[in-house]
Amino acid sequence: MTKRGWRLGAVAVLAAVCFSGPGGPKVIRTASDLGPLPADRYDYTPQDYQRSERASALLVRQCMAERGYADFPLDPRYPSDPAVVTAVSTDYGALDLATARRWGYGWDPARPLALRPKGRRMTNAEYADLPACNVEANRRLMRGIDLKRDWLYATTRAIEVDKAVKRDPRLRAAWDVWSHCVAEQGFTRYPDPVAAYTDTDWQRDGDGNTRHTQRERSTAVADVTCKRRHHTAELWHTVRAQKQAVDITRHRDRYGAGLQALRTYRTTIAEVLRKLG
Repeated sequence: MTKRGWRLGAVAVLAAVCFSGPGGPKVIRTASDLGPLPADRYDYTPQDYQRSERASALLVRQCMAERGYADFPLDPRYPSDPAVVTAVSTDYGALDLATARRWGYGWDPARPLALRPKGRRMTNAEYADLPACNVEANRRLMRGIDLKRDWLYATTRAIEVDKAVKRDPRLRAAWDVWSHCVAEQGFTRYPDPVAAYTDTDWQRDGDGNTRHTQRERSTAVADVTCKRRHHTAELWHTVRAQKQAVDITRHRDRYGAGLQALRTYRTTIAEVLRKLG
């Protein structure tokens, strides 16, 4: 099929997804606006992360108390503050036009994305014993789970599926249209939106934030505008959903085992929170 044929095919897939519901297409500002993906149910969620952090902190505090540190805090600071690097993007690059106009590919420095510990600073002695307690807490939370076979399976497959998504001719055609659109506005002709987001010209600081230069902000605006004009993120999401669904069908038993491991983990987290939280 010719490139034009692939583009027509991409438009057909997109039309079936984005324009079939009541009210017509909606403005995409975040990745969640695009809707769920088939692999989401097999993935570790932000809520899982928050609950596991709490459970781990409780187990570490218990372990440290057993080692003689009776007042070890739940959220301690290190003896010296480490550098914090934050690289934040959606899977589709920049999506929100207002953020692009104000902050380019970065964010408001007055609202840091990395949360600082609220507890007191650890002593050097506590810091020396902390790794052993971290290992013990992790072992407790992962009890009954085959880490390599089940826990990491969905993540491993996600890497392979993402490679297939990026090779898909429909998506490559959509990226080409987006790239041409950005270049027509006087900016770099990036191969894809992730390349625009990660351009080293934005000179990210140690925390991952950018300099918010005029060119960066103008590029980000062109990026988001072209995505909206050509429905790039919607088509990208559609291709991802299709590839994921096929992979889950092909490896249903392995995905099922991974889901059971995730449920076991959640049960253990709930038990720790109930007993210690």
